[in-house]
Amino acid sequence: MAGRGKHRRPRTNPLTRGFIAAGTGGAALTLPLLGATYASAAAPQSAPAAAQSVPQAAQPAKSLAYTVVKGDSLARIADKYDVSGGWKQLYKDNRAAVGDDPKLIHPGLKLTVKTTKTDAKKKTATKSSAPAKPAGGVAQATQASAKTYANNLDGWIREALDIMAQKGIPGSYDGIYRNVMRESSGNPLAINNWDSNAAKGTPSKGLLQTIDPTFQAYHVDGTSWDPYDPVANITAACNYAADRYGSIDNVNGPY
Repeated sequence: MAGRGKHRRPRTNPLTRGFIAAGTGGAALTLPLLGATYASAAAPQSAPAAAQSVPQAAQPAKSLAYTVVKGDSLARIADKYDVSGGWKQLYKDNRAAVGDDPKLIHPGLKLTVKTTKTDAKKKTATKSSAPAKPAGGVAQATQASAKTYANNLDGWIREALDIMAQKGIPGSYDGIYRNVMRESSGNPLAINNWDSNAAKGTPSKGLLQTIDPTFQAYHVDGTSWDPYDPVANITAACNYAADRYGSIDNVNGPY
């Protein structure tokens, strides 16, 4: 960005975000494991006291599909569903989807959560519990209330554009994509450690290479405060570009 030094050649790190292609755009499915439980019948009056009841088996963990939302963390999800082993076990179970950094989970990411809560099945089945239509009608599947996005560059740009539309921030898919590829080659963890901004202690970061002061000044409400978060980085940079250049579409070089 202008005033921040040129940074055409940011050093890139391998993209550590993992994602499951089949998990985007669809409703989460509950996959409960069938556990063995025992119910004891009433014993006759003459039966020994020890035969009056049969101990119930320990409640087995149930697996459910969970879709990450804004503000989530593995620790928060593990606590919410009483995951045995906490966030570390949750991360271990979903490392292929999350990637190498457990702190980086993006809205829309699908996780498998093993919960010991007895009401987990009830909670996840709420959407399908609506009564059927009257005779003559055909019940239709409930659509997901929240729009989901792919956990990749295309999904990040589309989510950012929807947020920008709500906030009145101009910009197009092509304008964002063009600048992202020039600034970071599509790596949300890119950081410039060699230019004048880096020398001042404020290296350019993320998809559109914003420095922390600029990111904080133009941060868009409702997005993460993490400058490496793809959607937060795009929206803040586009907000800055709109203020300085009229739109990210007008940016064709270091800004």
